[in-house]
Amino acid sequence: MHQHAQTLAIRTPGSGLFDITSKVKAVVSQSAITNGLATLFIRHTSASLTIQENADPDVLVDLKDFFERIAPFTETYQHATEGPDDMPAHIKSALTATSLSVPISAGRMALGTWQGIYVFEHRTRAHDREIVVHVMGD
Repeated sequence: MHQHAQTLAIRTPGSGLFDITSKVKAVVSQSAITNGLATLFIRHTSASLTIQENADPDVLVDLKDFFERIAPFTETYQHATEGPDDMPAHIKSALTATSLSVPISAGRMALGTWQGIYVFEHRTRAHDREIVVHVMGD
């Protein structure tokens, strides 16, 4: 069994979903692992990871809009020291995922035809995000 780990630095311009599939594919390729598992972990509490459709951009717009409705910036929250978008970002992160696992088969991620890997930024301003990618297998 072999292992390879790398941390991706991702700059998000503000809230939304940002495709990192090609960056993760590059890490998997560098690992030289043909069969195994890639685990991704975002090192933040106000952003998350998701696997979503990569064909119709309206899916991403609708997801962002839905999460803005269920955790709006206009609510009054106890935690407000980092701005009005911070607590809603924590709620959105809690409802989504901070880690993902993707099988690797024949040296490639076994994603479906219409699937992509996204950073889901929940804050309204730009942020530097770190995603740890750990690949293990044969």
